[in-house]
Amino acid sequence: MSAANKLKVILFLGSTRDNRYGERVGIFMKKFLEGTNHDVTLFDPLHMPFTMLSKPVFHYGPERKGAPEWLVAAENKIKEADAFVIVTPEYNHSLPPALTNMLDHFGSSVYSWKPSAIVCYSAGIYGGMRAAMQARALLGEIGALAISNIFGIPQVMKAFDEAGNPQDSHMESGAKKLITQLDWYANALKNHRQSEGIPN
Repeated sequence: MSAANKLKVILFLGSTRDNRYGERVGIFMKKFLEGTNHDVTLFDPLHMPFTMLSKPVFHYGPERKGAPEWLVAAENKIKEADAFVIVTPEYNHSLPPALTNMLDHFGSSVYSWKPSAIVCYSAGIYGGMRAAMQARALLGEIGALAISNIFGIPQVMKAFDEAGNPQDSHMESGAKKLITQLDWYANALKNHRQSEGIPN
């Protein structure tokens, strides 16, 4: 597949904790997406200068006058994307603040009319599913409707090594099932945006 035809995907990591396992999950998902002909951009709140939200990018006006260059560039990447993948842990049975803070730096219009997929993980046996349910609601409200499949990873400390290599075959099959469904929706919505535009 040519670079022009690759789906553009933003991969959002949700954790900034010390010794986070989300980095391993993120490495795995990035490799998987790139290996299946996706153009991937990683948004990692640990390595991007997101502060506690005080001024979202749209508060700088339509011309983004005075907005930090990195923030405008990030917004443009989201605008250009065809789909989103959220990698989230579960903190106190909820979404991590680093994830919601990052997403809230941008208006819902840049996410809208595009699909999203959820990868959730935890140290326990439920794989972060309670966080995934909240992520699904949030993504729906910003217009990036989540696909029905969720890739849940229980006992994440056993699932990948430090380099993000999967330790059992279920990781590959889970990612494949998720991304196959995401691609179907991403291509369908991309084609419709191009042929019909989006509602005002």
